[in-house]
Amino acid sequence: MLEKLITFLRDDLQLSSEQIQLGVRQIQGLPSELPMVLWQYGFIDITQLDSILDWLDRL
Repeated sequence: MLEKLITFLRDDLQLSSEQIQLGVRQIQGLPSELPMVLWQYGFIDITQLDSILDWLDRL
C-alpha cells in the first residue's frame, strides 16, 4: 500500500521525493499516518489531504 501511495503523491499531487521521504521517516511504519504528516509539515493543503483520503478509501 505504501508504494502505491507514494506513487500517487509523486505522480498526481506532484510532491517531491524529498517531501515524501521526510514524511515516510516520520510515520514509523504506519502508512495511514503519512497524509496527516505531510499536511502537518505544510507539504499539502487541506484539499490535497481530502484527495489523498478519498484515494485511500478507494483502495
